[in-house]
Amino acid sequence: MAQGRVTNVFAGNSLDRASDRRGDAAWIAEQLAHPSAVAVVLWNGAPLIEGEAGDRRIAYVPARIGQGLGGSRERLLFLGLDGDTPVFAVDMEDGADPAEGPLEGRGAFCDLRAVAAELPPGETGVLATARGLFEWRRRHRFCSACGQPSDVGDGGWKRICPACGAQHFPRVDPCVIMLPTYGDRCLLGRQASWPAGRYSALAGFVEPGESIEEACAREVREEAGLIVVSVRHHSSQPWPFPANLMIGLIAEVTNDQAAPDQTELEAVAWLTRPQARLLLEGRMEGLAPPSEIAIARRLIEAWAAETGDRS
Repeated sequence: MAQGRVTNVFAGNSLDRASDRRGDAAWIAEQLAHPSAVAVVLWNGAPLIEGEAGDRRIAYVPARIGQGLGGSRERLLFLGLDGDTPVFAVDMEDGADPAEGPLEGRGAFCDLRAVAAELPPGETGVLATARGLFEWRRRHRFCSACGQPSDVGDGGWKRICPACGAQHFPRVDPCVIMLPTYGDRCLLGRQASWPAGRYSALAGFVEPGESIEEACAREVREEAGLIVVSVRHHSSQPWPFPANLMIGLIAEVTNDQAAPDQTELEAVAWLTRPQARLLLEGRMEGLAPPSEIAIARRLIEAWAAETGDRS
């Protein structure tokens, strides 16, 4: 699968989604019965992981075991093919920890954000797909057209209303996340709810009838009072909490008179490239960088590494 020059955490899913075949119920049943079929298991949104700290990976279980744990098609999702191996996902909610019951000895359920940086490239993409689809299912159990309960279809990738026939498909919420720059400095913002000292890129949802560039300009103006004059794309990142697509941008602004709006941002900070590098190394007194798994960190890294440093 062709990729851009940057693959962020939660991107890089290497599975063949077989989207042209998952509408065939008989074919899905064949894949589920395949002797090598495996399943990813999520319990309350946390995936089953094996290995120790620094060497973690998805703990796949035989699909027949996963199917038994899910108990119904409603909790089963066809993720795709890994070569000739069908890969499914199973959703479990509430109840006692299955790792201390039917899945004892197979791994532990871990918070996805906490372990994402330790997982092999691509595995976070598999888990983001599973988590995002299951979160969508939880929020769309009823038909938005007539309000009746809907049924699962296409291996878990569609919901069908038996009452009115409406079909519903997973939705992704696009968000712009941008690093404003002026000359040789970049702007970071801080939200009051974040851990002490943490600063990050600015971000916000794309609104209906709005382009990516327009959303970037609006959010920078609303949050920091700055006017954007140019926007360049860096990379994007699926963010399965619950189902966002983060569109990473670097935005040039007209001046450095930033004013945090005190609603989204409580403070802002301008950093030179040397200061940004110190921040990323954890050596900027009073300021802490974004999480290692966040695209915001990639934006800062990319800008800090650019040539043209006049400091």
